[in-house]
Amino acid sequence: MSHMRRREFITLLGGAAAWSVAARAQQGGGMRRIGVLITFPANDLEGLTRLTAFSQALQQLGWTDGRNVRIDTHWGSLNADVRKSAAELVEFAPDVILTSSSVATAAMLQATRTIPIVFTIVIDPVGAGYVDNLARPGGNATGFTIYEYSMSGKWLELLKAIAPGLTRAMVLRDPAVASGPGQFAAIQAVAPSLGVELRPVDVRDAGEVERAITAFGQNANSGLIVTGSTGAAVHRELIIALAARHRLPAIYNGRFWPAAGGLMSYGPDFLDQFRRAAGYVDRILKGEKPGELPVQAPTKYELIINLRTAKALGLTVPNTLLATADEVIE
Repeated sequence: MSHMRRREFITLLGGAAAWSVAARAQQGGGMRRIGVLITFPANDLEGLTRLTAFSQALQQLGWTDGRNVRIDTHWGSLNADVRKSAAELVEFAPDVILTSSSVATAAMLQATRTIPIVFTIVIDPVGAGYVDNLARPGGNATGFTIYEYSMSGKWLELLKAIAPGLTRAMVLRDPAVASGPGQFAAIQAVAPSLGVELRPVDVRDAGEVERAITAFGQNANSGLIVTGSTGAAVHRELIIALAARHRLPAIYNGRFWPAAGGLMSYGPDFLDQFRRAAGYVDRILKGEKPGELPVQAPTKYELIINLRTAKALGLTVPNTLLATADEVIE
């Protein structure tokens, strides 16, 4: 009996706390709070670069961390850490939460269906159940998608263009998120017409990745496609080093890969997602509802080629490919 009363009392307290936060926000006094969940280890340079792009854009909109807003950032690349961070962020009672990746968004939506969420770097949020539809998300989440699944087929086309002898490609994917099989299926759809045999490999841990690439790298005319996933991004230095060691031409989903020595990438500007997300966070802090803000797709995709890596692999980059590249890293 007393146990029951105590639980009711705690629930009441929680309600009162939530009410006082809302009341403070409406009176315009006090700090606003933003939670951030980024699926990278805390010291990861790419994660920090994305966070900086977000906070600089927020600052241009008049929100300065420590002055009129408090930003609480949680890091973590393992699923268990991400779920724990999501629960801790709800305790922080933020006015709005920024998530980076499908893994973070799924965890956050399991933790709260009331706190507004602005997601970035998500594939197919409707299929994943994060929103009802793109034009009117309807729930407590909205944000920015990176690409349609069909775009994944373009990776194989570009890889074949830079390495015309290619007959086999290993596809690294994350089976734990819906986007892993989805991206693979899109690549599979174009593989027969390009005469390429595919081998899917699940990204679970560094050891598994290393064994798979090492075994696959023994074969001639082979290449590597790394689909978008948190796991791959976290292990990017290892993957780039293995591709170089086994002389595998490889294509990735964003500029941060060729910038770190990978051969080429095709995908949206990831930092742009974080700048645009700041705009949505600003609108939500000013009273707009996430369910009424449309989910936005990237405005452009960029092709980046690392010429130094191409030379090391003995590849001659066709002029047609160089002409369409948005950036060539020498």
